[in-house]
Amino acid sequence: MVASAISKAKSGIGPKYRTIVIIFLLTNFIAAVVAVLMCYMFPMGIHLSSASIASAPEGLGEIMKDMILNIFSNPIKSLSEGEYLGILFWSIIIGVSLRIVASDTTKDVIEDIADSITKVVNFIIQFAPIGIMGLVFTSVSESGLGIFTEYGELLLLIVGCIVFVGLVINPIISYLFLKRNPYPLLFTCLRDSGITAFFSRSSAANIPINMRLCEKLGLDRDFFSISIPLGSTINTNGAAITITIMTIVTCYTLGIQVPFSIAIVLCFVSTLAACGASGIVGGSLLLIPLACSLFGISQDISMQVVAVGFVISIVQDSFETALNSSCDVFFTAVTEYYYRAKNGEPVNYMGDFAKKNK
Repeated sequence: MVASAISKAKSGIGPKYRTIVIIFLLTNFIAAVVAVLMCYMFPMGIHLSSASIASAPEGLGEIMKDMILNIFSNPIKSLSEGEYLGILFWSIIIGVSLRIVASDTTKDVIEDIADSITKVVNFIIQFAPIGIMGLVFTSVSESGLGIFTEYGELLLLIVGCIVFVGLVINPIISYLFLKRNPYPLLFTCLRDSGITAFFSRSSAANIPINMRLCEKLGLDRDFFSISIPLGSTINTNGAAITITIMTIVTCYTLGIQVPFSIAIVLCFVSTLAACGASGIVGGSLLLIPLACSLFGISQDISMQVVAVGFVISIVQDSFETALNSSCDVFFTAVTEYYYRAKNGEPVNYMGDFAKKNK
């Protein structure tokens, strides 16, 4: 989809790409700041379980190295292993090359292939809720209903931050750009994208749903065919919230003081770590040790926190993914409408967004 979009893209849309990347990174950072403030308002500790045996990044240098290696990895390997940064990079390279050398007929063939693959993925994703129900049943049968209550306060804090960012902070950012009521557009995105993402718990799997919603909103396909896959990789407000809260709660559990200056540094680390989170179920949890290392917390302790994260991930990850994925469409639409208005073009707000903002 990305290669096809770039090969047929119109000129002059570069500023939109720069704006959407800035918005994605800025909202990640703001979400992390909100998480810090909420932790200050509602400090709590947790009971740490036995350590997990899963491996996690040991430092910021390691995650940056892995991100760079994934970007330049073999494209076939990236496709087979779901390395989305590598897929995105090679898609852009191939798309640029097609735009330079390919005939219109070849570009049409690539576009038809992209559309057909989208149809296939749309069919497969219909079965995702059944698979998720099976995972929930397995977790409950093994651990009992206590998994929903043992860490209830922590779960409530994370979900509360996610809801606050999704329903308050992001609409404020939208209003600053469009100067109109953002909630009809937001609720459309939550209804058509957020609900599906809530059950699939995968931003990557929700890409076809978001693409279809962008078409419904009347957005430029050349733009959203790139911004949506990009957003599934770096627009991770929910992941930034989860990483920040779990880190600060760990500090409170161990009696470590978290001054505001260090908390701001944590927000930057969480922003970068969230961009490196995988677009699959629980992708943000294994980045918690990276943030914990900022406070000198050992690997064995931080991996216990990851284990706690997996206990509450049935609910936490569902809300996190719903926020991440729905905001991909939301901010894509905000950017598109902003530039249309800025350039004096007619802005056609589709669906409920049009009705509520006449």
